[in-house]
Amino acid sequence: QVQLVESGGGLVQAGESLRLSCTASGRTFRSYVAGWFRQAPGKGREFVASTSPSGRITSYADSVKGRFTISRDNAKDTAYLQMNNLKPEDTAVYYCRLGRPGYDYWGQGTQVTVSS
Repeated sequence: QVQLVESGGGLVQAGESLRLSCTASGRTFRSYVAGWFRQAPGKGREFVASTSPSGRITSYADSVKGRFTISRDNAKDTAYLQMNNLKPEDTAVYYCRLGRPGYDYWGQGTQVTVSS
């Protein structure tokens, strides 16, 4: 069983930055694809970014390309989401996910609020 703990959310003004962290328990973090998803009030959960187990391959939603950067430190069992130039429409609960065939783990979420 893998447990995920997210941190780094908060209230910022438009144009500012935040870095989210997701730390996993266990020693198998490096074998999972790591991703970030978000859910805004009244909307479904949507994909934000993902990174391959090695960290060499990344993918982003069009809405965050050029502003957000996903990375990971397998030695620390931690994934990160650097969010720059935040916009009010980025306001949501952000969730970390680790996945591989047959396994799917989610964090509890961290709130990001961007004021205009």
